[in-house]
Amino acid sequence: MLVIRPIEQRDLPTLKQIAIESGHGFTSLPVNDELLQNKINHSLASFASRAGGKGECLYFFVAEDSDTGEVLGTTALESAVGLSSPFYTYLLGKQVHSSRKLGIYNVVETLTLTNDYTGVSELCTLFLREPARHGMNGRLLSKSRFLFLAEFPELFDRRILAEMRGVSDDDGNSPFWSWLQEHFFSMDFPTVDYLTGIGQKGFIADLMPKYPIYVSLLSKQARAVIGKTHEKTRPALRLLEEEGFSWRGYVDIFDAGPSVECEVREIHTVRNSHQLRVHIGEPAQPGTFLISNGRFDEFRALLGDMAINEQQQAVISPKMASLLKVEDGDTVRVAEMKRND
Repeated sequence: MLVIRPIEQRDLPTLKQIAIESGHGFTSLPVNDELLQNKINHSLASFASRAGGKGECLYFFVAEDSDTGEVLGTTALESAVGLSSPFYTYLLGKQVHSSRKLGIYNVVETLTLTNDYTGVSELCTLFLREPARHGMNGRLLSKSRFLFLAEFPELFDRRILAEMRGVSDDDGNSPFWSWLQEHFFSMDFPTVDYLTGIGQKGFIADLMPKYPIYVSLLSKQARAVIGKTHEKTRPALRLLEEEGFSWRGYVDIFDAGPSVECEVREIHTVRNSHQLRVHIGEPAQPGTFLISNGRFDEFRALLGDMAINEQQQAVISPKMASLLKVEDGDTVRVAEMKRND
């Protein structure tokens, strides 16, 4: 069984391996020891000193196999983006060129560089390792964050976004970036991806075109991938769409992958989760539930069998109670996982 918990210092060696496995385009996990350690430090500090409200905090979680102790996935929440360094996106929009006298009316698509997501919370760093890509593990990894959001809403913005990895090949070549590189840059996509991941973003403001880009001027290959998701990221996008996330025209400035967003209170799992008191026992006629404890720095979440008794208590097994670090009478947050979930 996979259990979601906050990252710890001992997870660094596995985090390095996951960074390697995640490949090109996964900017939030650069293959850089110092930056990975900084992420762990940031998360440890965020959990050690609970903010009074929304701050620049990182809540980084790992999925641990309860039998072997092996870390098989990562997932995280940024409480606010763009406050200490710019958070750039392109907005896909339209401009009208018309002349009533000549009887000409043309609508053209444009890409405009924006900082529109400044201060918005972000879902990030979702990665499930190959051996764990089965059953409902992917859903647990994605949806567990929503229980944390529901439990501690004061720490986050009313809106939350998720950047989806855009289209690139096995060698890290992005059709969208290839066009930008030809006209504005002299760096290949893996280099730009890495520099962004380690926080060296100054070149973006220096070299990115300041005026809207006419989409019709891009290469056919670049136009074809605007708003498209990398093949390996499509399952994660589907899960977010099921939760109510939608694309509103914002794309990544390097690979043109879509940024999807949702009001936190409208997220399906947030709306349908609720708190129950724990009763430890063997559940009769159980259903499958996403369950988390109510602790902040010792947050735990898992998917398992649970029943709700006549007293409106969550009946969970002793093993599950141990994994969640709860006792009789403690509070858990639950969301039922239906067949179509």
